[in-house]
Amino acid sequence: MATNPTRDDFAALLDETLGSAADGGFEGRVVKGTITAIENDKAVIDVGLKSEGRVALKEFAMPGQPHGLKVGDEVEVYVDRVENADGEAMLSRDRARREAAWDKLENEFGEGKRVEGVIFGRVKGGFTVDLDGAVAFLPGSQVDIRPVRDVAPLMDVPQPFQILKMDRRRGNIVVSRRAVLEETRAEQRSGLIQNLAEGQIIDGVVKNITDYGAFVDLGGIDGLLHVTDMSYKRVNHPNEVIAIGDTVKVQIIRINQDTQRISLGMKQLESDPWEGVAAKYPVGAKLRGTVTNITEYGAFVELEPGIEGLVHVSEMSWTKKNVHPGKIVSTSQEVDVLVLEVDSDKRRISLGLKQAQQNPWEAFAEKHPVGSVVEGEVKNATEFGLFIGLDGDVDGMVHMSDIAWGISGEDALALHRKGEQVSAIVLDVDVDKERISLGMKQLEKGAPAAGGAASGSSLRKNEIVTVTVLEVRDGGLEVQAGDDGATGFIKRSDLGRDRDEQRPDRFQVGQKIDAMVTGFDRSKKPNFSIKARQLAEEKEAVEQYGSSDAGASLGDILGAALKAKQ
Repeated sequence: MATNPTRDDFAALLDETLGSAADGGFEGRVVKGTITAIENDKAVIDVGLKSEGRVALKEFAMPGQPHGLKVGDEVEVYVDRVENADGEAMLSRDRARREAAWDKLENEFGEGKRVEGVIFGRVKGGFTVDLDGAVAFLPGSQVDIRPVRDVAPLMDVPQPFQILKMDRRRGNIVVSRRAVLEETRAEQRSGLIQNLAEGQIIDGVVKNITDYGAFVDLGGIDGLLHVTDMSYKRVNHPNEVIAIGDTVKVQIIRINQDTQRISLGMKQLESDPWEGVAAKYPVGAKLRGTVTNITEYGAFVELEPGIEGLVHVSEMSWTKKNVHPGKIVSTSQEVDVLVLEVDSDKRRISLGLKQAQQNPWEAFAEKHPVGSVVEGEVKNATEFGLFIGLDGDVDGMVHMSDIAWGISGEDALALHRKGEQVSAIVLDVDVDKERISLGMKQLEKGAPAAGGAASGSSLRKNEIVTVTVLEVRDGGLEVQAGDDGATGFIKRSDLGRDRDEQRPDRFQVGQKIDAMVTGFDRSKKPNFSIKARQLAEEKEAVEQYGSSDAGASLGDILGAALKAKQ
């Protein structure tokens, strides 16, 4: 006989049906439920709890799409709470989709698979992506291989992504669209590179231009056309030769299979102007060219399109030393140059700018021979003389001993100042050493005839002459030969054999003494020596009147020599 169920029996049946709801067995889980009704914008769903729950219809459809639900449909939802204050179950379709999506994404992330998603919003630093319910972050740097100015065409479009990082506990997912593009591009490049070969000539379209070259699209794969391979002539910037969108014919110079980089060239399709350049531009040939570039170490001169030579700073000017090349020539200026050296292997031509012009010291020597009178401005005064600016942008030097008669060199230097106009006579021009020696005292009234101490002097080396003391200095005597009129100098060490005799102060201005001509300085002024005269006389006496080794004293020999002269 059947018995009526008790209250405890009903509690046991309820626990069995709800699965021990008291301990939260349903909460936090994704469960299946049945739609029992659709009221306005919500679906009423029975998941087997003591009360039903309501879920907004928009959670069952993509934005702008119909939900397509009807009574009796079975759906998966997430149980937030078994019962709220109104006694209804709190359910979520979005949360159920997210949980399912996370499970799927974790599997795909572990296997390294791509996932499909939709970019649907902007956030600081990037964008948000819907991965079938789970929201991921797409950094701005991971949108494309190159920076994208307008992301609008990429929004709300299903496309593949690569998961870079995910943390379910924190709900963080980071994805990359760029990684997918790079991988796809690499696959495409590998296939395209197989159809290319070094030396092949191909048409391409200029995609991008930089300071160092241009990227050319070869039909799905880019190659770099470096600026140095665009033309044999100098190219300062690629946009001088090509523009974005131009179709260009290029040659494949090199293919790096490891990096899949392709180097291209345009000038390789032209004839090489350096072929036979040594015969075309022989050493010593004088040419005319255009200055194309100026650096600290020189200037480049174009002799013809594709052929440039370097004028080193040391070969730019005869007179302007340690000057920046930009102060001698300017860009686009036409100049005459001389070929100094040609290296065809290294594609180098050394040019000289100054060699194409007359040597200013040679020009000066031709125009102003020794003995000529010149005028110029005192450019500089040093401790040993004056530098005078002369014709042809050259300087001549007046040694302190050639400034004035009758006074010391130091006093003579003090008589002149920088910027003063002076006259001088040309004493010597040394073209090789680029030196011009001048004299000012030779122009004074009563001075010896110009050239007497130089080219016109009758004095000969080792000749003994009588000289007159013109000036007494600490370093020696300034003297003048009596018959010849040439002026010269006797150094302190040449005033006598003994140290006591080598004191300049034992001589007086106007005193006449005998001395030997020992040589001539660079201005052909004679040098005299009393000591050399003494030694020569002693040697002559010994040879004529005996030897000290034969028993006669030096005094006896010199005495006999003096008596013989009387």
